Amino acid sequence: MGMEEYAIILDYRPHGHPEDSRPIYKREPIAYAIGEDYLTLIELVPKRGVELKPHERVYIGKEGRDKIDYIKRRITADELTAAAKSELPYAVETIVSKKEKKFVDFFNSAGPISTRLHRLELLPGIGKKLMWEILEERKKKPFESFEDISRRIKSLPDPKKLIVKRIVTELEDEGEKLGKRKYKLFVSPPPARRER
Repeated sequence: MGMEEYAIILDYRPHGHPEDSRPIYKREPIAYAIGEDYLTLIELVPKRGVELKPHERVYIGKEGRDKIDYIKRRITADELTAAAKSELPYAVETIVSKKEKKFVDFFNSAGPISTRLHRLELLPGIGKKLMWEILEERKKKPFESFEDISRRIKSLPDPKKLIVKRIVTELEDEGEKLGKRKYKLFVSPPPARRER
């Protein structure tokens, strides 16, 4: 997994984590965010005096951070605050819209996982029949946009929504070791290390 360059703020806590038992003056402010490139859920510590707002885009790359002091750690969806969890689908939708080409390319290039299961079938609502329809249509000509997909595949009115739902599901399932949704299409598993 590479490093995130930008993140979208999901929640900002000027008085630190709500379950921190230390006195308020000893707590550091904390922000919960999702990275734009690798969809990493992270805890960020803002620079002194910086106020952050939900849905704000911040630079978290190596050099020249203006609002973020450091990346505290990578987290799972279970560790998000209720406010951050409610913002998550909107932030994911913003990222998917911004990186539309990457996700349209998934429809153009997704292949089988095994002889019985295709990557396209991991998207919510896509079964064998719809999968074959997508495969046949992309053979004629690669899809160019979400709009192109929905125009050519009539039974798929909102392909962007399927991608967003799948990403949110993958993020929410990160804490689980196995299960029927063990395959990750878009989210990489969290590394066991701290980032500074």
